[in-house]
Amino acid sequence: MDDRPIGMFDSGFGGLTVARALFDLLPGEDVVYVGDTGRYPYGPRPLDQVREFARQISAFLVAEHDVKMVVIACNTAAAAALELLRFEYDVPVVGVIDPGVRAAVSATRNRRVGVVGTVGTISSGAYQRAVRALRSPVELTCCACPGFVEFVERGETESEQVHVLAERLLTPLRAAGVDALLLGCTHYPFLARTIGDVMGRDVVLVSSADETAFEVRSILTDTGLGRRSEGKGCHRFASSGDALWFKELGSRLLGLDVGEVERLEWDGPYNEERQWP
Repeated sequence: MDDRPIGMFDSGFGGLTVARALFDLLPGEDVVYVGDTGRYPYGPRPLDQVREFARQISAFLVAEHDVKMVVIACNTAAAAALELLRFEYDVPVVGVIDPGVRAAVSATRNRRVGVVGTVGTISSGAYQRAVRALRSPVELTCCACPGFVEFVERGETESEQVHVLAERLLTPLRAAGVDALLLGCTHYPFLARTIGDVMGRDVVLVSSADETAFEVRSILTDTGLGRRSEGKGCHRFASSGDALWFKELGSRLLGLDVGEVERLEWDGPYNEERQWP
């Protein structure tokens, strides 16, 4: 058994959907969550840049918090860096893409599956590769949804503007007749009501958050890394942006008080000697 914390990171607040699922499923585990809000959103950035961000944050979690596992609670970062981080670290590294794909393929009835994500995630081909790896006879339609993340980060999850944007961006998915839609960005579950209204009742929305939490539990059980100590786990949060903003919006989105938020500066030993804008 292992009492070290689980490390998680995302470009901002979207990964809190994964964090909440993990808190509910594994209430005894300590968790350290990093929201890289000083550099969000990751979606429009080049994947090599996102890869360096992911390496930087993972190095921080391993060196400063001695985490026993790294959860990439961000689809764009998982697409860019999952395999590299698994090679670079001895601790298990878990992404959100494969668990979500398995759930979406299981949910479809007509074998037509849709995926929505950031520009970076969709253009990476990560979801297309994950579906092919399952060798399941499904027809996949992928759509990038620029703008969704920014609405969530501003706390505008049910505004008329985001509804109009969703109607425009989701048109190809409706035309393709998908009956299962994977929310391929951890921010998107916060827009589930709007997306569901646009897609209609017959379309099942699939979030990778719960499936990722189940995968974390399975790995902890199989490797013997589960927490030994009894009682409720400690949850710590850090942000590279405005810590007060993260505390206020993060608490509202998570549905729990995140408490004090550590303010991170990336001009230290984890900056990989690069200064990104």
